[in-house]
Amino acid sequence: MSYIDPEALVASLRRIQTAAPVTGIVQQLERAVDVVDTLFGYSGAGLMFAADGKELRYLVATDDPGRSLEGAQLHLGRGPCVSAYEQDTAVTCSDVRADPRWPELAARLHPGVRAVAGVPVRLGGRPVGTLNVYRSTPYEWDDTDVQALYAYADVIGQVLAAAVAAEEKSVLADQLQYALDYRVVIERAIGYLMGKHDLTAAQAFTGLRKQARDSRRKVADLAAEVLGEGAGDPR
Repeated sequence: MSYIDPEALVASLRRIQTAAPVTGIVQQLERAVDVVDTLFGYSGAGLMFAADGKELRYLVATDDPGRSLEGAQLHLGRGPCVSAYEQDTAVTCSDVRADPRWPELAARLHPGVRAVAGVPVRLGGRPVGTLNVYRSTPYEWDDTDVQALYAYADVIGQVLAAAVAAEEKSVLADQLQYALDYRVVIERAIGYLMGKHDLTAAQAFTGLRKQARDSRRKVADLAAEVLGEGAGDPR
């Protein structure tokens, strides 16, 4: 990984916090994760979060491959990012398709996901989620990569801590829970479309997003409608 000037990094993170106003903590986290791949030169990134200390759920993903990485791990309950949360330490994988620790993971991933790294995001000294990045080609992660990810995960933890200090804890929890539930509805609709039309996860999501955009509707609203129709499917 190429050297990153610490002052440039700090300036970039400050711009994230002081750019256009956002409406809540979820939007702040989305904006923070959106720049990780650009800032460090990775192919994509994501954020997984454990609401109220329960199981991990995916909160933010920058693209379809990143979404497949998080979704596959949550479906199996195993993977580098799940391990990073459970062990509260950085976990890296130079090529997830050849790693014997998670042999069943490769079949569920987008072909653009190869090297993966995850670090815990902490709040109050304990892990509450993970920051995850991937590369589209095999890659040997080094200490510079890991330390940079830790530094950025600390920033995300500080964003969460600031939100806790600025808002009622119940309001913050409601925002995060709503975002997690929103994504659960979409993931369920994707699963339904995959089974009904023999699609990959990426194809199903792309089609759902296009239909929502064409009809000027929210993806979550359309996903709920798809699930409602599926409930009445005689199959």
